[in-house]
Amino acid sequence: MRNFTSYSAGALFSFLLHGLVVAALFYSWEPDTKKVVIQPKYIEAKLVELAPKKKPEVKKPKVDQAKKRRELEKRRAAEKKKAEAKRLAAKKQREKTEREKREREQREKEKRLAEERKRIETELARARAEEQAEANAREDETVANSYMQLIRQRLSENWNRPPSARRDMETLIAIKLVPTGRVVGVTVLASSGDAAFDRSVEQAAFKADQFEELQQLEPRLFEKYFRTVKVTFSPQDLRL
Repeated sequence: MRNFTSYSAGALFSFLLHGLVVAALFYSWEPDTKKVVIQPKYIEAKLVELAPKKKPEVKKPKVDQAKKRRELEKRRAAEKKKAEAKRLAAKKQREKTEREKREREQREKEKRLAEERKRIETELARARAEEQAEANAREDETVANSYMQLIRQRLSENWNRPPSARRDMETLIAIKLVPTGRVVGVTVLASSGDAAFDRSVEQAAFKADQFEELQQLEPRLFEKYFRTVKVTFSPQDLRL
C-alpha cells in the first residue's frame, strides 16, 4: 500500500509538470517568424520509501549504582542479622532444653536417692526396733524370771507334802494375782489324781497370800507375766 501511494504521487507530479510546460508554450507563442523547439525534460520518477515514525524514545532513569549497591549490602546485612538471630534463638532453645533435661534428671536422681535413704532409714529403724524389742524382751524375761524364782521359793516354803505323795504325782494350778501381789484365786488345771495332794497344793498357794515384791514391777510386765501364774507341783521338786 505504501509503494502504491509513492508511485501515484510521482505520476501526479510528472503530469502537473507537463501541464505547466504546455501552458507556458501556449501563452508565450509567437508568429512563425521564429520557431522555437523545446525539448521536454524527462523527470525520473522514483518511489520514495517512507520510513515509519519513530516512537518517542523514553529515557530510562539513570540507576544510581552506588545506592543500589548500598541497598543490596543493607539487605544482605539484614538477612545475615536475621539468620544470626535465628541461629542464636535456636542455640538458646537447645541450651534451655538441655538445661531442663539436666535439671529433671538431677531431680529424679535426688528423688531416687531420697527414696533410697528413706528405705534404708526405715529398714534401720525397723531393725533397731526389732533389736530393741528383743533386748527388752530378754530384759523382761530376766526380770520376770527373778520374780518367778521368788514366787517358787515362797510356795515351796508354804507347801506341806501329804503322806500320800508319790514321785510320779504332779498337780498344775493357776494362781490369779492383782497388782499388789495378793492371791485372789487358785484353780487346779491338771490333777495329780490324789485329792490330798491337790488340796495341799491349793493350800500352799493361799497360804502365801501376797507377793508384795510384785508391786515393784511395771504394769505392763505384771499384765504380761503375773496376772495369772501357772505352777506345777511334784513331790521331788516344785517346778514353775
